[in-house]
Amino acid sequence: MFSKIFPKIHAEGYKFLVIAAIITIIFYSFSDFLGLIGLVFTIWVYYFFRDPERVIIKNNEYLVSPADGEVIKVEDVEGPKEFDLENKRFKKISIFMNVFDCHVNRIPCDGKIEEILYKPGKFFNASLDKASEDNERNYFKIKDSFNNDIIVVQIAGLIARRIICESNKDQELNQGDRIGMIRFGSRVDVYYENYEPLVKIGQKAISGETLLAKK
Repeated sequence: MFSKIFPKIHAEGYKFLVIAAIITIIFYSFSDFLGLIGLVFTIWVYYFFRDPERVIIKNNEYLVSPADGEVIKVEDVEGPKEFDLENKRFKKISIFMNVFDCHVNRIPCDGKIEEILYKPGKFFNASLDKASEDNERNYFKIKDSFNNDIIVVQIAGLIARRIICESNKDQELNQGDRIGMIRFGSRVDVYYENYEPLVKIGQKAISGETLLAKK
């Protein structure tokens, strides 16, 4: 019960939490009101960097969501040109994470990370279509247990200024394992083949738990 109310936080969050606490103390030295604002900000920093445990289905007949947030796209598209897959058809699901969502990202299925590719870019609102091609982003090319290509793309947003990758090329991961996070408000795209989508636009997704697609 305690861990649900006060989940652990991601390692990236500790320095921001310390900074927020120091600012709060300084604010309190000027006025109680400013101190209260600092306290609320500190609580938000803790909440943003939370890294709760999730219940993973552990069934590779399904793809689980790599991110918390709102499903904003479910569509048929060409594959990412970054991997020379533009002549291959994929289904794509996009999940938008606002500043109140948990920003820790997870792998949708058991698989091997064949490639990781970072692309610098701009910082448009992550909910816009052009964010997938213009914003700073990090690609994971994964080979699942059925030999399908699964592409997960971390996309920085309007406020986000850093993508954290915690995985390596050739690493074997299990469904729901953490692969990284994005600071502060962003988007994750999932390209996949040979699965049928289970989510709709506007649906809330939970990283590691929401079933995105079925074999």
